[in-house]
Amino acid sequence: MTRTFLRARRPEHKQQRREAILSAARELAAASGVRNVSLGAVAEAVGLAKSNVVRYFGTREEIYLVLASEEWQRWADAVTDRLRTARDTAGAVAALADTIIDQPLFCDLLSHLSTSLEHNVSVSAAREFKVTALRTVAGLGAQVGRATGLTDTEGAELVSAAAGLAGMLYPAANPPPTLAEVYAQDPELAAHCPQLRPSLVRALMALAAGLPTLR
Repeated sequence: MTRTFLRARRPEHKQQRREAILSAARELAAASGVRNVSLGAVAEAVGLAKSNVVRYFGTREEIYLVLASEEWQRWADAVTDRLRTARDTAGAVAALADTIIDQPLFCDLLSHLSTSLEHNVSVSAAREFKVTALRTVAGLGAQVGRATGLTDTEGAELVSAAAGLAGMLYPAANPPPTLAEVYAQDPELAAHCPQLRPSLVRALMALAAGLPTLR
């Protein structure tokens, strides 16, 4: 049964309500996947009516776009820590791959960005997300450049590729139940199911090797 809350009026109460909505959405997505979470489910989990949730986030997609921004920053912090000990291209690529794999929710969110999460959102929400993502890519790109000998721009390309490829490979490497059953029954088909880390590392190493040839 959904609880009824008084409308939050003070700024700190509004921020608490906002954080509660984000936390509920995060937990639901971690449990069942971003695709399967509805606005109603988020509202029920946090104990609000859908109309109250919409006061804080216009749509379900906007909630997950905000979470995607938070995940970008979490990934940036993790990569920065790893890059402190990276001394070559292999080390930098491992830093990118290992840290993004450690954030399955981020990978899941990335897989839905262009197909759903960047749709049905406000202009301000879309702009805020893009600014966060591009700023993060630029900052990490400079760090990757220092570790690999690539230029800052090339480093940013490698970072962007890591995020893009992770979003593409994650759902393929984590197939839905029906496809998982198909793979269990047919080893030949299963052999073509990509393994996330090896596929990501191989692609990023190839890109890192090729970028200097295009200068």
